[in-house]
This record gives sequence, structure tokens and C-alpha cells, in this order.
Amino acid sequence: MAAPDLHTFTLPNGLRVVLAPDTTSPVVGVSVHYDVGFRSEPEGRTGFAHLFEHLMFQGSESLEKLAHFRHVQSSGGTFNGSTHPDYTDYFEVLPSAALERALFLEADRMRAPKLTQENLRNQIDVVKEEIRLNVLNRPYGGFPWILLPPVLYQTFPNAHNGYGDFTDLEQASLDDCAAFFDTYYAPGNAVLTVAGDFTVDHARSLVEKHFGDVPARATPQRPSFAEPPPQSELRGEHVDPHAPLPALALGYRMPDPINELDAYLAHLVLASVLTEGDGSRLQQRLVHKEALVTDINAGAGLFGPFEARDPDTFSVTAMYSPEVSADRILSAVDEELELLAATPPTEQELAKVTTRWVSSLHKEHDRVVSRTLALGSFQLLYGDPALIYQLPERFAAVTPQDVAGAAKLLRPDSRAVLQVTPAGGAE
Repeated sequence: MAAPDLHTFTLPNGLRVVLAPDTTSPVVGVSVHYDVGFRSEPEGRTGFAHLFEHLMFQGSESLEKLAHFRHVQSSGGTFNGSTHPDYTDYFEVLPSAALERALFLEADRMRAPKLTQENLRNQIDVVKEEIRLNVLNRPYGGFPWILLPPVLYQTFPNAHNGYGDFTDLEQASLDDCAAFFDTYYAPGNAVLTVAGDFTVDHARSLVEKHFGDVPARATPQRPSFAEPPPQSELRGEHVDPHAPLPALALGYRMPDPINELDAYLAHLVLASVLTEGDGSRLQQRLVHKEALVTDINAGAGLFGPFEARDPDTFSVTAMYSPEVSADRILSAVDEELELLAATPPTEQELAKVTTRWVSSLHKEHDRVVSRTLALGSFQLLYGDPALIYQLPERFAAVTPQDVAGAAKLLRPDSRAVLQVTPAGGAE
């Protein structure tokens, strides 16, 4: 996929800007990525990065509460935000005539969100209800993204619950919010992306008009979250009161997503070889032939690929009958990995997988919202937004030997094993 016309520049206050014009459809996407995710939140404040994302929608310097929603929706647009391990993003997709409105909205809350005690208490309650709905009262809630990291990782940034503990959330104060904003929401810690139907000169002038006077602040030193991989198999168990069947999650450390990208891509391809489609290795053996599991999946990144710096996680998850032992499933997975490590997949098997990856990337980047968010995150994480257009050919270049090498790294003596047991149904 050839890279489109990309323009990047940096404002005097440090804000990095990516412009990606495309006049094929009269819509425009605007996103702001801040270089802070839940791995950056302070110890004792689990869930704070996600809580702060909520607060950014509660009014700003020039706008009352809910005004952001009203201005976007009255323009025929959509909006949202999300918190990831290493960044938080905010976006709008609107008719191209409303570009300035979106830029004003993002600049206004970058300048000064409305941090009040009322907004804080209200959003703590909203986040707690979200946790109840998505984790505490749902079968397999938090599986595996909340439950697996504390088994695989040792340090607080990598192991803690990014959704948040109720006690920690309740203790969040306005001083915490102000300090978090001052530290991480500086323009020099952010990337603004505009993609879609606009002219570069006009968009640049609007960006300078609305963001140019946002005061510069010191940019935080980004810490390394590196920690050594496990030196033995680590095991953990979670009793789930709502789960109808036992579940199993295996977690492995992956190559550095930023500095070892091609090795990282080989792991993504390996995940597809293992579990994507009825013809995949683990689907064939564990679901269809031996009926050891009812469902099995593999993937890179607990939130998906390309969303975190090092360290990142390769996971295999399965649901299975109580009559089947977890160790039997582990043995079958290990045998399939050993077989792949010793005998690489055929060119035909690999071509099916890489073709699906290439096709999905083309389809994803055809959508303005996906393209806008990908350009912003790749500028933030990789320093190169154009890299998203190189991914299809880099996926296509993954060889059978690369996949075999990735399989060889997924060792039973350097992984985490999490068992989810239904309440009252211990093995």
C-alpha cells in the first residue's frame, strides 16, 4: 500500500502534528494521542489514567459539561476516547466542513479541562459502574487482560489492574487530577492527527490558530517498563462466580514491538497460524480432533497489536469442559508449538494467513476513524506515521522460518499459566 501525502510538523509548544489529506469522501477525522496510559499511573491509583479520560469529556475552559457531545453530534459527527497501556486517545469524525469545530474542541480541553469535585465524584461512580458491568458481573470479566498480567509480570506498571480498584478510585483527589494533567497532558506529550477531506494549508492554519497558544509545559521523561522475562513457569488461579466453564490463559513475553518490529510481526502471524479459522493448528487439534476445548484463540497484545511498547504479551486463551485437565491442554499446545518450531509451516499455509492480514489492514485503513487513530499512535509510539502503510508488505515478507522462530520462543519454562475456575467447580 503506497503511503498517501503525509505532512508532519511540530508547533513551538511541542505539539506534534500529522496531516493526511484524502478527498475521496467529504469527512474528516481528528485525533489527539497523549503519551500516557495505565502503565504510567502512580502506584496506589489504579485506574487513574482511564478515570482521567472520562474527566476530559466533562467540560473545558470555554465549554460547559456535555457541550463537547452536543457540538460534535449536532455536526453529524461521532466521538470517543480510550485508554491503552502506553497512550490515551481522543477522536472525532465529522463532515469536513466541521473540521474547525473539532480542532477547537480538542484544543480547548488540552488547554484546560474542567476539573471539579462534582465532575470527579460523578466520573468515579461512572467508572465503578463500568467495572461492575464489564468485569465483576460478567462471566470471564477481565479475562485475560486484567487477570493474566499479575501472573506474568512482577512490576506494578506491567502487572496492575488498569481498569482500577474501587478503593484506589475512591481515594483519587482533585490534586491528583491537576498533577496528572500538568504532567502528562502537555502539548509536547501529545500528537494531533487530521485525516480526510481538507487542504493542507487550510488545516495547518487552523491547527496553528487553535493549538498554537496552548501553553508549553515540561514534557515528562518516559520511563522504561522493561523487566526480565520469567525464568520458570508461573501459575495463578482465579475463581469466577459467573463462568459456566473453566478457562485457561497462557502468557508469553514477545519481542520489543518498537525495536524488533519484524520479529513482533512474526508472532502475529504465528497467532493466526495457531488459531485463526477452522484449518488452523490449534483449532484442528484441540477443537475438532480431540475435543479438548470448546474455544481457543491466540493473539499479540492484551488489547490487540501495536498498542504498547516493550514489554508486550502473546497470549493463548481457551474455554474447556471440567472433565478435561488443564495440563492435558497445555501439553497439546506445547506439542503443536514444538512441531511448528521444528517444521515451519508450508508456503501455502503461510500465504493464507499473511493474505488475510494484508487484506484486513487495507480494509481497516480505508475507514477514516481507523486511519486517523493508527497514524496518531504510530507517530507517538514509532515516530513514523507512514509505517502503517508499510505493514502489509512487511507482513507479506514474513517467512516460514520466521514463524518457526517465533514458535520456538514460546517456551513452557518461561510463561504464565492462569486458570479460571467456576465457583464451586475446582478441578
